[in-house]
Amino acid sequence: MSEKVRVLVVDDSAVVRRLLSEILSADSEIELVGSAPNAALAIAKIRQAPPDVVTLDVEMPEVSGLELLAQIRKLAPRLPVIMFSALTQRAAATTLEALALGASDYVTKPSGTNSREDAIEQVRAQLLPKIKALARGRFRIGVPISIASRPGESKPSRSSISPIARASPRIDALVVAASTGGPNALAHMFKDIPQSFPVPILVVQHMPPLFTRLLAERLTSTCPLKFCEGHDGREVVPGEVCIAPGDHHMVVRREGTKSRIEIIQTPPENSVRPAADVLFRSCAIAYGANLLAVVLTGMGQDGLRGCEAVKAAGGWIVAQDEASSVVWGMPGFVTRAGLADRVLPLPEIAAEMNQRVHRSPARDASSFLPLSNHGR
Repeated sequence: MSEKVRVLVVDDSAVVRRLLSEILSADSEIELVGSAPNAALAIAKIRQAPPDVVTLDVEMPEVSGLELLAQIRKLAPRLPVIMFSALTQRAAATTLEALALGASDYVTKPSGTNSREDAIEQVRAQLLPKIKALARGRFRIGVPISIASRPGESKPSRSSISPIARASPRIDALVVAASTGGPNALAHMFKDIPQSFPVPILVVQHMPPLFTRLLAERLTSTCPLKFCEGHDGREVVPGEVCIAPGDHHMVVRREGTKSRIEIIQTPPENSVRPAADVLFRSCAIAYGANLLAVVLTGMGQDGLRGCEAVKAAGGWIVAQDEASSVVWGMPGFVTRAGLADRVLPLPEIAAEMNQRVHRSPARDASSFLPLSNHGR
């Protein structure tokens, strides 16, 4: 980037402000333009000298992080805001609420570190790439997608005008990858998928432990389908969405006519665990050409190698377009590699999924596993 990214730190803890100031000041591409211990000072600083990115503590006294986020959104609707969250159930739930209300992304506070240097490195590895990705301008701020990307506002994508001409395979399973902006994108997409959806769905959303379980609970409360956090031995069944648990990879193994989830903790791929590449590769083996892969908004290139495996097996791939993505990293890599059969705005992806599944050649009886059998 030719100009430095201007960052404002908002946190009531002096210790955290010093930690973040040290991390940000050490990066040559970032300029720390100030810090604020409370909402009033934060709003004043944003008015005086608008930053490019704000880091915001989830839990603050007097005016909470959620309340301040609402004030920031009124003042600067397109200003990227990264929530700084503890790895606790309360903080995780509040962070998910913040994402739904317009936060762009989040970073978790250090946990299980042995030294200050370890804590600094843990935060640096999470925070700096997100600041730079959001500041590059290839994003839409994470306001609720139903507002930010109304169908009538989306321009047709190249693939929606001229899709790749090839026969549609029968679809027996669907896999989804998402990262930055993913929770809102998933909520928007799945609200239009009916409870009677006839195939299983497996999701990788880059999140730490606890967050993935709360995300599944939140999506279950707002969408027609049933969501769960995947666990070892769980049978994969139609009409159910399994989300890979934080800090674990999720794979699918075929057992005759049935498929089961296996949870593994092999090394991270693309610097993340869970990784979409791991899930996609296993599903390409399990389902072959009868697999539909969807790659949603997210930074980095997780999903690219997995989509190569899906395409090699004859499966079908849909990628979210740049205009409706918070960060066009993951779907961008898949699209530029020529792997996507369709590149669509987020509001059109659910319809594509429904159409692709219901208009594909008839599935045999083994594809319709009993919905009541959810365990080993």
